[in-house]
Amino acid sequence: MATVVAFHAHPDDEVILTGGTLARAAARGHRVVVVTATDGRMQNEESGFRLDELRSSAEILGVDRVECLGYADSGYGPLFYPDPPGRVRFGRANVEQAAQQLAAILSEEDADLLLSYQPNGGYGHRDHVQVHRVGRRGAELAATPRVLEATMPRELLLRVGHLARVLRLPAPYEPDVARTAYAPRASITHRIDVFGFARQKRDAFAAHRSQIGDSSVGARLYGALLRLPPQTFGLLFPREWYVDPALPAGADRRDIFD
Repeated sequence: MATVVAFHAHPDDEVILTGGTLARAAARGHRVVVVTATDGRMQNEESGFRLDELRSSAEILGVDRVECLGYADSGYGPLFYPDPPGRVRFGRANVEQAAQQLAAILSEEDADLLLSYQPNGGYGHRDHVQVHRVGRRGAELAATPRVLEATMPRELLLRVGHLARVLRLPAPYEPDVARTAYAPRASITHRIDVFGFARQKRDAFAAHRSQIGDSSVGARLYGALLRLPPQTFGLLFPREWYVDPALPAGADRRDIFD
């Protein structure tokens, strides 16, 4: 059996990009560890409820251990807010120091595989870009033998965005973001079938209640997705994708341990 460590920026990212993969690995007897760089808090006065949600999500997915490096959320958008008192936003973190924290966990776990992000952070979020930098360096320090970068097919995002606009629904990303987001389909090396873990992925999504609690159209749509039967949810989200920088573009692998 192997040990996989999934390194993410915020609580809920572990489900969006890797939830089915982690549930699949756990079901097959592998040890699964989730590390988040931030606790999801923008300011100090907020409670730690998002870490509680993370732990609930992890339990649903079968994760063995959850850790948080303790940085503050940097926020998404043109404004990069100052650091909260006594804390550092992850986007401003010293890469070497953060990598040493991650490397300590990788070494302690004797990790066989690190799941991290691509250089563009998927859609350019400064914390996600920093996950790539810290993840790459942490794996080097710990001599972790393999790194996979979680992604999505760019072409799929563009089609979904177009359909959403036709139906006058909220698109996952603005068109100018989607055009350079994640990875072209031809560059993806691992396509993981997670249909059989749709119930766990749906329920782990739902554990992050604070992220779907408002009354906006997007939140109502998100809530509706989480009320779908598992089979329907699985048909909508049947795969998760990764790029292995050590493999040629387009290598067709069907398991993260291949």
